[in-house]
Amino acid sequence: MPELPEVETVRQTLRQLVLGKEIKKVIVYWPKIIKKPEPVEQFTDALKGEIIREINRRGKFLLFEFDHYVMVSHLRMEGKYQLNAKMDEMEPHTHVIFQFTDDTELRYKDVRKFGTMHLFKKGTEFDSLPLSQLGPEPFSKELTVSYLKKVFHKTERKIKAVLLDQKVIVGLGNIYVDEVLFRSKIHPERKANSLSSIEIQTLQNEIIFTLREAVEKGGSTIRSYVNSQGEMGMFQFNLFVYGQEGEKCKNCGETIIKIKTAGRGTHICPSCQIPPIHNESC
Repeated sequence: MPELPEVETVRQTLRQLVLGKEIKKVIVYWPKIIKKPEPVEQFTDALKGEIIREINRRGKFLLFEFDHYVMVSHLRMEGKYQLNAKMDEMEPHTHVIFQFTDDTELRYKDVRKFGTMHLFKKGTEFDSLPLSQLGPEPFSKELTVSYLKKVFHKTERKIKAVLLDQKVIVGLGNIYVDEVLFRSKIHPERKANSLSSIEIQTLQNEIIFTLREAVEKGGSTIRSYVNSQGEMGMFQFNLFVYGQEGEKCKNCGETIIKIKTAGRGTHICPSCQIPPIHNESC
C-alpha cells in the first residue's frame, strides 16, 4: 500500500498535470469505488463543470479540491492515476475516468479495486470519515515528543502496532515503520510504554528524517508503485531492513531477519534492535 512518501509524490506529479482543468464528464465503470455520495449518479453529476483548483494530502489520502467540492481519494494497494489523451487506448483495470474539456482524461486504474473515493461539499471533508479521526501529520507541529509520550505511556501495545495506527500518526505503513524503528534502534515488539524519553525523541527525529528523505527520492517502488507520470520511486535503494531478509545489516553485518509483529511481516536486525525483556513494563 502506498504510504505517505508515495502519496505525496503522486500529489506533486498530479498537480503538474491537472490543476486548472475543467471536468466535462465523469464515467464510473466500478461503482463500488465511489463511497459517497450514493447513488453514483450524484457523484458524477456533482463534478460536471467543476475545476481542479488544488490537490492536497492528508496522511495517505489525496484531496482533490474543486470550486464547490472536495474529493477524498485513497489508492489502497494498487490504485493509480494517469493523464491520457481522450483518443488513447483504454488500459485494463480502468474504473473511473474524469474527462476534461481540453480532451484529456484523468484515468483511475486499480487492479484489486480496493481504492475509494468520497465526495464532500467543500469545508465538510474533515467532519466525518475517512478524515475525521486521523492523527497528526509527521511534518506538523502537532507531532511533538510530549504528544508521543502521552500516547505511548497510555498503552501496552507493541510500538509497531502504535505507529501503524493512523489515529496516532498518519502516513506510516509497514515499510517506513520498519525503517524508522531500525534507524531508532528500537525493537518492534517493545511495548510503547517502555520507551524512554530519549528513545521517543530519537523516534520522532527518525520519523521526520526518514519520510522527508523518502519524499525527496520519490518514494519506494515496491511491487507496482509508480507516480502519475509513470516514474519509479528510488528510496527502495536506501532501505536498511524492509525487504532485506537474508542480507547483511549495513550497520553491523548481522543478517536481517523477518518476524511477525502486529499481524504484519516485520524486518529487523537482531543485533541493532535489542529484543524486549519478556516482563518489561513502563
